Amino acid sequence: MSCIFCQIIKKEMPADIIYENEQVVAFKDIHPKAPLHFLIIPKKHIPSVDHLEEEDKELMGELVLSAKKIAKEQGVSAAYKLVFNVGRAGGQIIDHIHLHLLAGWKSDKERDIPGMP
Repeated sequence: MSCIFCQIIKKEMPADIIYENEQVVAFKDIHPKAPLHFLIIPKKHIPSVDHLEEEDKELMGELVLSAKKIAKEQGVSAAYKLVFNVGRAGGQIIDHIHLHLLAGWKSDKERDIPGMP
């Protein structure tokens, strides 16, 4: 059986897909760690950052540029976080490289942080 992300790519497993092009798919994380939490995955199965090859440079650029486009479409282009987890000890649960896009937190002024004007 293929990995869960490969199943999502093949539309064999449901996901709330928010973006797709020829190289990547992006969908809502089912266990969000932020008000907005999306996973951006390549359609090519690569287990982790440690498995990247020189030939994957363009694909990795596509992941980041897709994240930028998604952030803009979601209205969070002024403040978001991009994260790759690598290996179990690094927090990677699924063995298919994926980029987390996290956003939607209140601004520092809205959070009432002491010392912030």
